[in-house]
Amino acid sequence: MKKIYFTLLIIGQCVFAQNKVEQDTTKSQELENIFVTANRTAALRKETPVAISKLTAKTINETKAAAVYEIINKTPGVLMVNLGNEQHMMSIRQPMTTNAYYLYLEDGLPIRPMGIFNHNALLEINQYNLQSIEVVKGPVSSLYGPEAVGGTINLISIKPPVNPELKFGIQADNYGYKRFQAAGGATIGKVGFHIAGISSLQENGWMTYSDYNKNNLNARIDYSISPSTRLVSNTMYGKYYSDMSGSVNEDDFNSRTYKSTSNFTYRKSDALRTRLTLEHDWNSNSSSYITAYLRDNKLGQNPSYGIKWSPTANPTAAKGEVNSNNFKSYGAIGQHTQKFDFLNAKIVAGALYDYSPVTYWSYVIDLKANLNPGDPGKQTVNSYEIIAEHPDSKLSDYTADIFNTAGYAQISFNPIEKLVATVGGRYDNMKVNYDNAIDLSKGNKVYDKFTFKAGANYNPVDFAGFYGNYSQGFAPPGITSIFRAKPGTGGTSGIPAEFYYNLKPADFDNYEVGGWLSLLENKLNFDYAFYYMEGKNELLNIKLPDNSTDYRSAGETRHKGIEFGASYKPSKQFNIRLGGTYAQHTYIDFKLSDKPSDPIQDLNGKEMPSAPKWSGNSEVSYYPNWLPNLRTSIEWQLVGSYYQDQINTVKYDGYNIFNARVGYQWKKIEVYGNVLNLTDKLYAYNVSRTNAANAQPTYTAAAPRTFVFGIQYNFSLKK
Repeated sequence: MKKIYFTLLIIGQCVFAQNKVEQDTTKSQELENIFVTANRTAALRKETPVAISKLTAKTINETKAAAVYEIINKTPGVLMVNLGNEQHMMSIRQPMTTNAYYLYLEDGLPIRPMGIFNHNALLEINQYNLQSIEVVKGPVSSLYGPEAVGGTINLISIKPPVNPELKFGIQADNYGYKRFQAAGGATIGKVGFHIAGISSLQENGWMTYSDYNKNNLNARIDYSISPSTRLVSNTMYGKYYSDMSGSVNEDDFNSRTYKSTSNFTYRKSDALRTRLTLEHDWNSNSSSYITAYLRDNKLGQNPSYGIKWSPTANPTAAKGEVNSNNFKSYGAIGQHTQKFDFLNAKIVAGALYDYSPVTYWSYVIDLKANLNPGDPGKQTVNSYEIIAEHPDSKLSDYTADIFNTAGYAQISFNPIEKLVATVGGRYDNMKVNYDNAIDLSKGNKVYDKFTFKAGANYNPVDFAGFYGNYSQGFAPPGITSIFRAKPGTGGTSGIPAEFYYNLKPADFDNYEVGGWLSLLENKLNFDYAFYYMEGKNELLNIKLPDNSTDYRSAGETRHKGIEFGASYKPSKQFNIRLGGTYAQHTYIDFKLSDKPSDPIQDLNGKEMPSAPKWSGNSEVSYYPNWLPNLRTSIEWQLVGSYYQDQINTVKYDGYNIFNARVGYQWKKIEVYGNVLNLTDKLYAYNVSRTNAANAQPTYTAAAPRTFVFGIQYNFSLKK
């Protein structure tokens, strides 16, 4: 594997109330778990009026995932879409999308600042540094701010162990993937530390031109100044480079010809995040923290999705692009928690300041499209090759300073016995000072919003409870969208560039009710949620015939569904988990065209594309008494049918696949194997097409049956 040398800047970690909570155990009853994300402080599930799930250390350890989507997809109501080499998009109360409707957190702090969303942000995560994952479904903008609309995913890192620990191992599959991983830590006196690193390499995979290399290192240091005061730092550094193989056409997909049409597209990332937190407990009812943080991120790509080609124009000519998006963030967040005897009330209040300068440029490249032989009416491309690059022909070229400020507060109290009421609000102000080098314009834009939530939990008996919740969501347009030249303008078009200066923030209103039920001495658990969410000015991508994208933020959408999860543990040998969702995502009022000659004027009443009504993940695990330390499981992943285009002409049937996992612990050595796509099913993670009558589908192909093997050494010196 390639070596990488890390220079650590260990000056910070944002540590929230989970630092006071003991590390997650192998407890299987989710309803008894303590959650942090929904309230910014530790709270029981039955006291939290939102749909929230927790993936425990046991689940993470037994999954032995090569990519984090394998873990997150075990959450009811969540579909994290694999785009290959840890690239991804998400579907939580939304269609499968790359839009900025999800908030990704590390220990409660956003991975990206507001306005610089990246749907691939989780490829920077070190899977070997995860203690647990909390997933909130629906808007939590009133606590965490914009982009916390469809859902929020909080990745909680491992804290320093009390006793010295060390683990390391290797993992590989039959398609050229291999990973080395190591972690260790200890607490010595007042100082505790934990370090975790991974190095992944993919070569000569099942898809041509799909190599990648990823190296991550996480380091955390805790210093106990006194029993009531703590100083905690956490730093991550990661480098990532991947070929971007892209999608395949229908004929190649059906024949399992997994051949990339390009050998020049790529994505690379260089990320540093570091934080320093000072925590203090004033007394048993009062605590505060303040965190200073730094982000430094460089993202460059020649994206396969940026290739534009039309068979009706000049079928042998195409366009591509090269782009670079670099930003730094300097920020601070402070929070105070106060408990009162009156009505058992608790107030959480805080404020945030974030300054993020960003530079972005994108230029045009000329491509030759080498066509496949066949019917001219169904022409497809066999391969693209670069003819010329035009660094002076910019699609985007801007610098911007983003200033984010926010204040939030939430109160929970018991107005009557067995009833917990929660009310919260947050004000966000995002100011963008920009300098657009293409149209030589300078100026500023301001997006601000007050978001509100109110909810209640009622637990009339020990084995059942209910909740109701109203919450608002808010998502300003990403600045990359604002300063991107509209299709047919700028570059080599000869038409002056036009931009999306008038894109509006999207607003959401979410209503939901749900509950939980625990029977048979907690052996059988069930939870559910019914939600109804309306979006206004939702940022939608219109895929044009040449694969270019036009942005719109107008009209209304509706999202409604049922999420459910159940677990049954009849004995120590068996654990059965069932989870899924039924959802409908619909255009209510959305104008597609202003031209009277266009056959379709609007999308009113149509289903949104890439929006399966049914999806789910279930699993049966077996831990035999006759062979202690052996584990086995069979997992079922379901994705139902959905429309490929916005005008609802063609559907993709979806898929059912099965994964198998087995592992055995012998003394300090663990040996394991996973079989992904157990039946070797032909399927695609995503299928899409433009609205044109002769449009051809593109398939993001999924891997054939894959065998994963690994061995790990676990050492712990107990005092």
